[in-house]
Amino acid sequence: MEISYQYTSPSVCLQSEDYITLGLSPDLTRDEKVSFVGRLKHPLIFRDAMLMLREIVISDSRIRKKDYGDFFAWFNQEIEKRMIHKEGFLKTWRKELQGDMDTLKVQLDDVDKNILEIRSKIMSLKSKVNDMGIWQNYNKIESQFWHYIRNRDQALWYVLDPVITVHPDQVSFEAFSLDESVYGCLAVKMDEFEIKGTPKLGTTNVDFSIKLAKEMERFRTYNEVELSINPEGITVDSGVTPEYVEKKIDLPESWIKGFNQVSAAASLDGFEIELTPVDLYDICSFLRRNKARKSPRAMKWVFEPKKRVKIIFEPWEKELELSTIYTGKRKHIERIWGRRRWLIVEKIIPISKSFKLKLFGFGMPHFLVADLGFLNMTIGFTSWSSNDWVKGTAFNIMGGFIGEGDPNVRNLLKKNRVMELETLKSELSSASDQEIRASIGSLFRKGEAYFDLNRKVYRYRQLLNIPLPRELYETTQLERDVLNEINKPEKRFNLRLTANFETIAESSSSQTTSRRYQYRDKTFNTEVTLDQDKQIVKVNCGCKAFKRGPRNISAPCKHILALYINASTYLELPLIPNRRYDESSLEAMRVDD
Repeated sequence: MEISYQYTSPSVCLQSEDYITLGLSPDLTRDEKVSFVGRLKHPLIFRDAMLMLREIVISDSRIRKKDYGDFFAWFNQEIEKRMIHKEGFLKTWRKELQGDMDTLKVQLDDVDKNILEIRSKIMSLKSKVNDMGIWQNYNKIESQFWHYIRNRDQALWYVLDPVITVHPDQVSFEAFSLDESVYGCLAVKMDEFEIKGTPKLGTTNVDFSIKLAKEMERFRTYNEVELSINPEGITVDSGVTPEYVEKKIDLPESWIKGFNQVSAAASLDGFEIELTPVDLYDICSFLRRNKARKSPRAMKWVFEPKKRVKIIFEPWEKELELSTIYTGKRKHIERIWGRRRWLIVEKIIPISKSFKLKLFGFGMPHFLVADLGFLNMTIGFTSWSSNDWVKGTAFNIMGGFIGEGDPNVRNLLKKNRVMELETLKSELSSASDQEIRASIGSLFRKGEAYFDLNRKVYRYRQLLNIPLPRELYETTQLERDVLNEINKPEKRFNLRLTANFETIAESSSSQTTSRRYQYRDKTFNTEVTLDQDKQIVKVNCGCKAFKRGPRNISAPCKHILALYINASTYLELPLIPNRRYDESSLEAMRVDD
């Protein structure tokens, strides 16, 4: 999908003595002409957070094969050119050499004494021919090739400009990595600014070049920094003629879908724990010193009541004890993959007050929220390099964001810009909970809203400057199938739903308790196993669709998703271990509770 950005001028840093104006040029193709001017109270914290956001933009942990096509096309042309030159040059040499050889053959008996001299001359001529060979400049050509590849990759790094949104209570900067595995959102509260004029709310892209990042690195404690988002171009105020900038970017559909799926994933129920900056430093320090050469490469988190949190790094089985004490009531073990992506957090560890980690279960994404005072940074990580936000679990289905919903939700959210779910429900009392959640899910898929994990609110935001094609956000066949399973008149999932606790061995020395929700059919069984923190640890189904896939949570069938959504109604019930419940008893407990 090709996106065009237009900027009045490049974003720049203008310095007058110790006063710096950080001028961010917004996209002119947007309907909302966003503007904002405010002096930062903590410019160095903002600097480090923005530079980290740029690291997210350019990060790419995929293993890429080098593309030698352009090089070899140039290389073949060079060979042809040199061969033509060589053929023309050698014609004269061949003719002279052949004449000398004919003369020598006639006089061979008489000039035996000159044979060594003739051989010496032949060797000399061969040496000259070899000196004209096409491989004599091979090292130079190879060096030019690697230089070309390096420059071309760098050019690809810097095409995805961050999305900036001016809300009534904060200014947020969002970014998504090239490999679609890391999401970052920097939120700056309005209290951090000394605001000049009246801000104009809305969303836009901003030109954030490598040159601007280098300028930001020069911020110092004695500098006063003003953030200016001016649609007329920052150079207008300096008396310099604006330099018009236009960018055309071919965004992959998976990148757009992944960006929109982040909010659906973040809004799911999960397990949260607060970590200290020292904890994050210890984790990053270990990852910096050690690099696994074989699988498994997981971080196994061990949570035991009233004890410090432990991390076991695989495959070395080395244990790291954190300063954070787990206050939960039950033992819990969690595995996290994609751990080397955590190194991107190193830049903000010294300026952070605390970190909040949110986990969702085996193979699911995980989020870190860094508290920077008047700023906070939300970072979302996928668990697998090849499992991006799109190929992973259907987060919008698991969150109940199914269908098109009520269009009034969009109008209300756009009007207020930021709202809690309960406020939406109270404002739209005529709409059902399912219709409101469906509307929110539709806004997620269209890129018109996102979930603020730090404040647990929904925010209006227009991701792109053009409407998305319908095929990128329309309800999928899987969603329709799940809806059909849930809304069947006989409610066969609810009527046959059972839940029980079972003991699962985590290792030879430890055990944990989990609950299993099960649906029985005449031809197959569907099971979703959750741990005590309501996170999915195991799924299974006997249907053909599930058996044809990888047979895990990364490719759930309609039966698994429908069962999970139905079971989510009873997740908070205080069930007794080793007892089986049917749907009627669960419903009675829910009503009493």
